[in-house]
Amino acid sequence: MEPANLFTVLRRYWRLLAGCTVAALIVGFVLTPTGDTVDNGKWQCKVAITPVAGAADTVRADQVLSYAQGSAVTTAAAQKLHITDVAGLSARRTVAAASTQMLVFTTTGPTQQSCADLAAALSEATITGYGQESKKSADESIKRLRAQADAQQQQLDDLQKQFSRANATDQAKLQPQLSTATAALTKTLGAIADLQNYSQTDAIQQWGSIDAKELGGNLLTSPTRSVRLVLAVVLGLALGVVAALMLSRMDTRLRTRDGVEEAFNLPVIGEIPRLSRRLRRLREPLVTARPEDPATEAYRSLRSTLLLTGPRELSVQLGQGGLDPDDRRARQATGPAPVVLVMSGRSGDGRTTTVANLAATLAETGRQVLVLDCDFRQPGLRGQFGADEGPGMAELLSGEQLPNLVDLIRRTNVSGVALITGGNTTAYPAALVLRAGEVLKLARRHADVVLIDSSPLLHANDAYDLVQHADTVLVTVMAGNVRPEEADRVSELLARTGVPVAGVALLGAEGTTGRRKRTPRPGRPATKAAPAEKTAGKATGKAAAKTAPPVPEQQRRAEPPPRVEPQRRAGEHQRPADPRPGAPVYGEGPDRRDGATSWGRRPAELPPEEPVETTLQLRLGEER
Repeated sequence: MEPANLFTVLRRYWRLLAGCTVAALIVGFVLTPTGDTVDNGKWQCKVAITPVAGAADTVRADQVLSYAQGSAVTTAAAQKLHITDVAGLSARRTVAAASTQMLVFTTTGPTQQSCADLAAALSEATITGYGQESKKSADESIKRLRAQADAQQQQLDDLQKQFSRANATDQAKLQPQLSTATAALTKTLGAIADLQNYSQTDAIQQWGSIDAKELGGNLLTSPTRSVRLVLAVVLGLALGVVAALMLSRMDTRLRTRDGVEEAFNLPVIGEIPRLSRRLRRLREPLVTARPEDPATEAYRSLRSTLLLTGPRELSVQLGQGGLDPDDRRARQATGPAPVVLVMSGRSGDGRTTTVANLAATLAETGRQVLVLDCDFRQPGLRGQFGADEGPGMAELLSGEQLPNLVDLIRRTNVSGVALITGGNTTAYPAALVLRAGEVLKLARRHADVVLIDSSPLLHANDAYDLVQHADTVLVTVMAGNVRPEEADRVSELLARTGVPVAGVALLGAEGTTGRRKRTPRPGRPATKAAPAEKTAGKATGKAAAKTAPPVPEQQRRAEPPPRVEPQRRAGEHQRPADPRPGAPVYGEGPDRRDGATSWGRRPAELPPEEPVETTLQLRLGEER
């Protein structure tokens, strides 16, 4: 993906990026300790404890482990290290039995020295404490054995007295008792001697040196809270970027010029940038409210492209905006105004906004524009032009009230633009367009251009019924609102009607990725001739240039360049002959070229024989 497209995707999903960042920041704030704490898990030390030589039979590993896990050892180590947080010290040490004759202390600390000092203090406290406990236990055992030895000594003395006073027969009987008492006393005195020796030496000792190694830190053990929060923000942004790219891959909605042209198989003749929320809330066309805005220039560019590529009647009026009223009425009587239908596939494609701004830009050229609001489900042009409420197209098409079109034309806040509002829809909207042909025949005589706003093509059938009465169609698309399958359906429906389509106006346009070579869809003639036809045309042109007489320079300047009139589709209405003297017949004459796409279309109707005064001129306040 190109960097420009990456930035476009990130800008599109900025809310997702912000959400992921805030969520990571909250999680990092909750899971990390309060304040700028020290990383106590950076270093790890281990020390082993075993019984002394000769004490393995008297030292039990389970007793030593139980004593080492007690609070007495931790308290003694904290006192030696001058640490008051005994609970924090307990969290930094663990002790386990590596075997039946070995215990291992594991400690952690922010530095190697602090970690080693804690391991040494714990091992020393265990050795000293367990030795004191062993000596205390031995002293108690010695005291008990001495009392037992005294009793045995007294018994032995009594037996010896009896033995000295007895005769030979009685002495033979007392000899076994005397031997047993002497052996018991000897055993007790031996146990006392062993306990005295055991209490005077250590029972356990440290085995080997302290093993220290450095451990890696993580987000939760970072030195300061600020660092942890910065890491959380970076992690949240990374997750947001990944999620945005994944959503962009899964999102197939049309957003770029190339994507719209490929989906609709139509040229994009206008790209309107995305408007800010403040500009979208304007109650008048952007062209009149912000004449210098870049979006206004984009609408003017759309108007110019539509005049050059749309119906012939639009382009033939270029430069005639300054006609006097009489000439204008005569021209409108002999050449009825073209009808431009602005439509979209879905709602929210900026169709009404495009109609309002296109009407304002056409009025800037001196044309009188009549706008018809035929969106009977959600009419919105009245708010754009500041027109009053009242009857409109619904009453005109239904024929129930005020059937005269002249009485329904309203002035707007844009000079040169008149409006017939949607009116009060009471009947089924689809039934109102049945009289559209008759109404549009009258509307052509009251303006230079007639613009129609319709309902979405994929949501209602109104626009499809109005297409047959229009001279050209302009499709509007809001970037990110239409999917390729919907665009293909719109293109298919328009191809069935046979009505020329001027192109697509892309609103909220994003950056393009280059031009694409389009392939014409079946049923749509290609606009470019075959190589053989091009070669033949060049040869014919050269031959004609050699044989034709030279044309004077003044005549070449006076004659306008020939206009390309493409081939007409089967079943399309033919334009009537122009009653003006010397006017060429539409679709015939020297400016006709085979193989080009048809842009013009006119219903088979004859203009009135005598010029009539246009109502739009009276509504706009022009002088007669």
